[in-house]
Amino acid sequence: MRVETVQVELRPRSAWEAMELGNALVRRHAGTIWRAWLLCSLPVFVVLNALGWWFDRMWLPALLMWWLLPMFDRVPLYVLSRAVFGAAPTLRQTLAVQGQWGWRAVSGYLGWRRFSPWRAVALPVALLEGLHGPALAQRRRLVVDGVGGHALMLTGIGHLFVLTLVASQISLLLLFVPTELLSESARAMWALVTEQPPRWAQLLGNLGVWLALGLIAPFQVGAGFGLYLNRRTQLEAWDLEIAFRRLRARIAPGVVSLAATLLAGLLVLAPAARAQDAAASTQTDATPTLPAVFGQPVDDPDFERAVAQAYTDPLLDHSRTDVRWQRKDRSAPPPSQRERPGVLGAIARVLALAAEFGLWIVLGLLVLALALTARRWWPWMRGAVVRLPEEREIVVSEAPPLPEPLPDALVGAVRALWQSGERRRALALLYRASVEVMAQRAGVILVPGATEAECLRAARRMPDAGDRGAFAEMVRVWQRAAYGQRLPDDAGLDALLDTLAPRFGWAR
Repeated sequence: MRVETVQVELRPRSAWEAMELGNALVRRHAGTIWRAWLLCSLPVFVVLNALGWWFDRMWLPALLMWWLLPMFDRVPLYVLSRAVFGAAPTLRQTLAVQGQWGWRAVSGYLGWRRFSPWRAVALPVALLEGLHGPALAQRRRLVVDGVGGHALMLTGIGHLFVLTLVASQISLLLLFVPTELLSESARAMWALVTEQPPRWAQLLGNLGVWLALGLIAPFQVGAGFGLYLNRRTQLEAWDLEIAFRRLRARIAPGVVSLAATLLAGLLVLAPAARAQDAAASTQTDATPTLPAVFGQPVDDPDFERAVAQAYTDPLLDHSRTDVRWQRKDRSAPPPSQRERPGVLGAIARVLALAAEFGLWIVLGLLVLALALTARRWWPWMRGAVVRLPEEREIVVSEAPPLPEPLPDALVGAVRALWQSGERRRALALLYRASVEVMAQRAGVILVPGATEAECLRAARRMPDAGDRGAFAEMVRVWQRAAYGQRLPDDAGLDALLDTLAPRFGWAR
């Protein structure tokens, strides 16, 4: 990596800012990254799903595509690394290099390192620095140290985004289902998931997983590459190196001219300096320098005694030996010097005792409370743990009775119930017959216990507008009677029968 050719501003950043830098690089080179990703991963997706269709194991292609993600991560990492330290590669260059670049480095991440949560930061170390063996392991630990928590969070958030996109695709399909068929479609989709789904449904699921992985993985790789750049900037001071390189480029012309001037001056002054040195050496060889300056040395006994006395002065000595007795435990003062604890000290000791034995105190209070309230809970507990006999009689309850069939003379049966005083039952029979006719003409199957609102939504599928209006009037009369206790009078019942009987084909 040539630091002098870097295309971004390298400076120490926070981990969040570094991940945002990586995502900005992904957005800048999005065309090359996603086109190369599509062209590299689409053949693998087709081959894996063809094999899964052949062996009837359609769940396996989705798992293998997720497992092979480190192999596809080389695509955005190659584009980003070349774009940061030089010119961005073209699509042709990116595809051409994938056949031989980084297979040895990525092999571990397709095996025992596949579940590593720090892959987004550790993979650039293996692919871009060319290390192997213990050197690679040591370098990987050094780079991951300090950003391991952010890399772990990045991996978790990436998986959550993939799951969210898959769920969003399923929800998008449900948006196109009509409201009255939404519950039936949701049940059918759940049945497809829980039971043995057809192959085409599994193929669509694999396609959704592939699209979600292809959308999220480049951003995850870019954020990890941003953390990697920031970590190397912190460890190797790339920002200072770039500043020094720029300073050298700015002052280099002036330094060259100054060096030329100094060299010319030295060439001019060199002969005169050599002549002066030769004359001085000749004079030195002829006359000794020391006697000429200080004269002849003289032995003085008083001077010798003064020097010896000065050396014996303890103030001039740089070292001395000091011997004394002291306690082994110097941190603990003697008992006589210890302060007696006051009121605050006693309170502190009580709090320390409570903190040390707090769990045992709580346990003791709980046991005491259970013992005092045993007469209340012990009979209930004793009855709850009674062993049941192993052989018990199997009680089979009767099935609920089926609804009685509609009478042939429906209008006469309704009038008979009305005149006998069972008016609510008469309206219930009329409502049930109307619902049955509506379901036949609308071509729908209602679930047991369908509400009035569900019946009204299903009635919209009846082709005749008059039938829809008549059924809506029946529902309104039934709701007022069932929930508001507002039964119609005799004239109202006759008017309702005159509306429903001709339309629904009931003999009067």
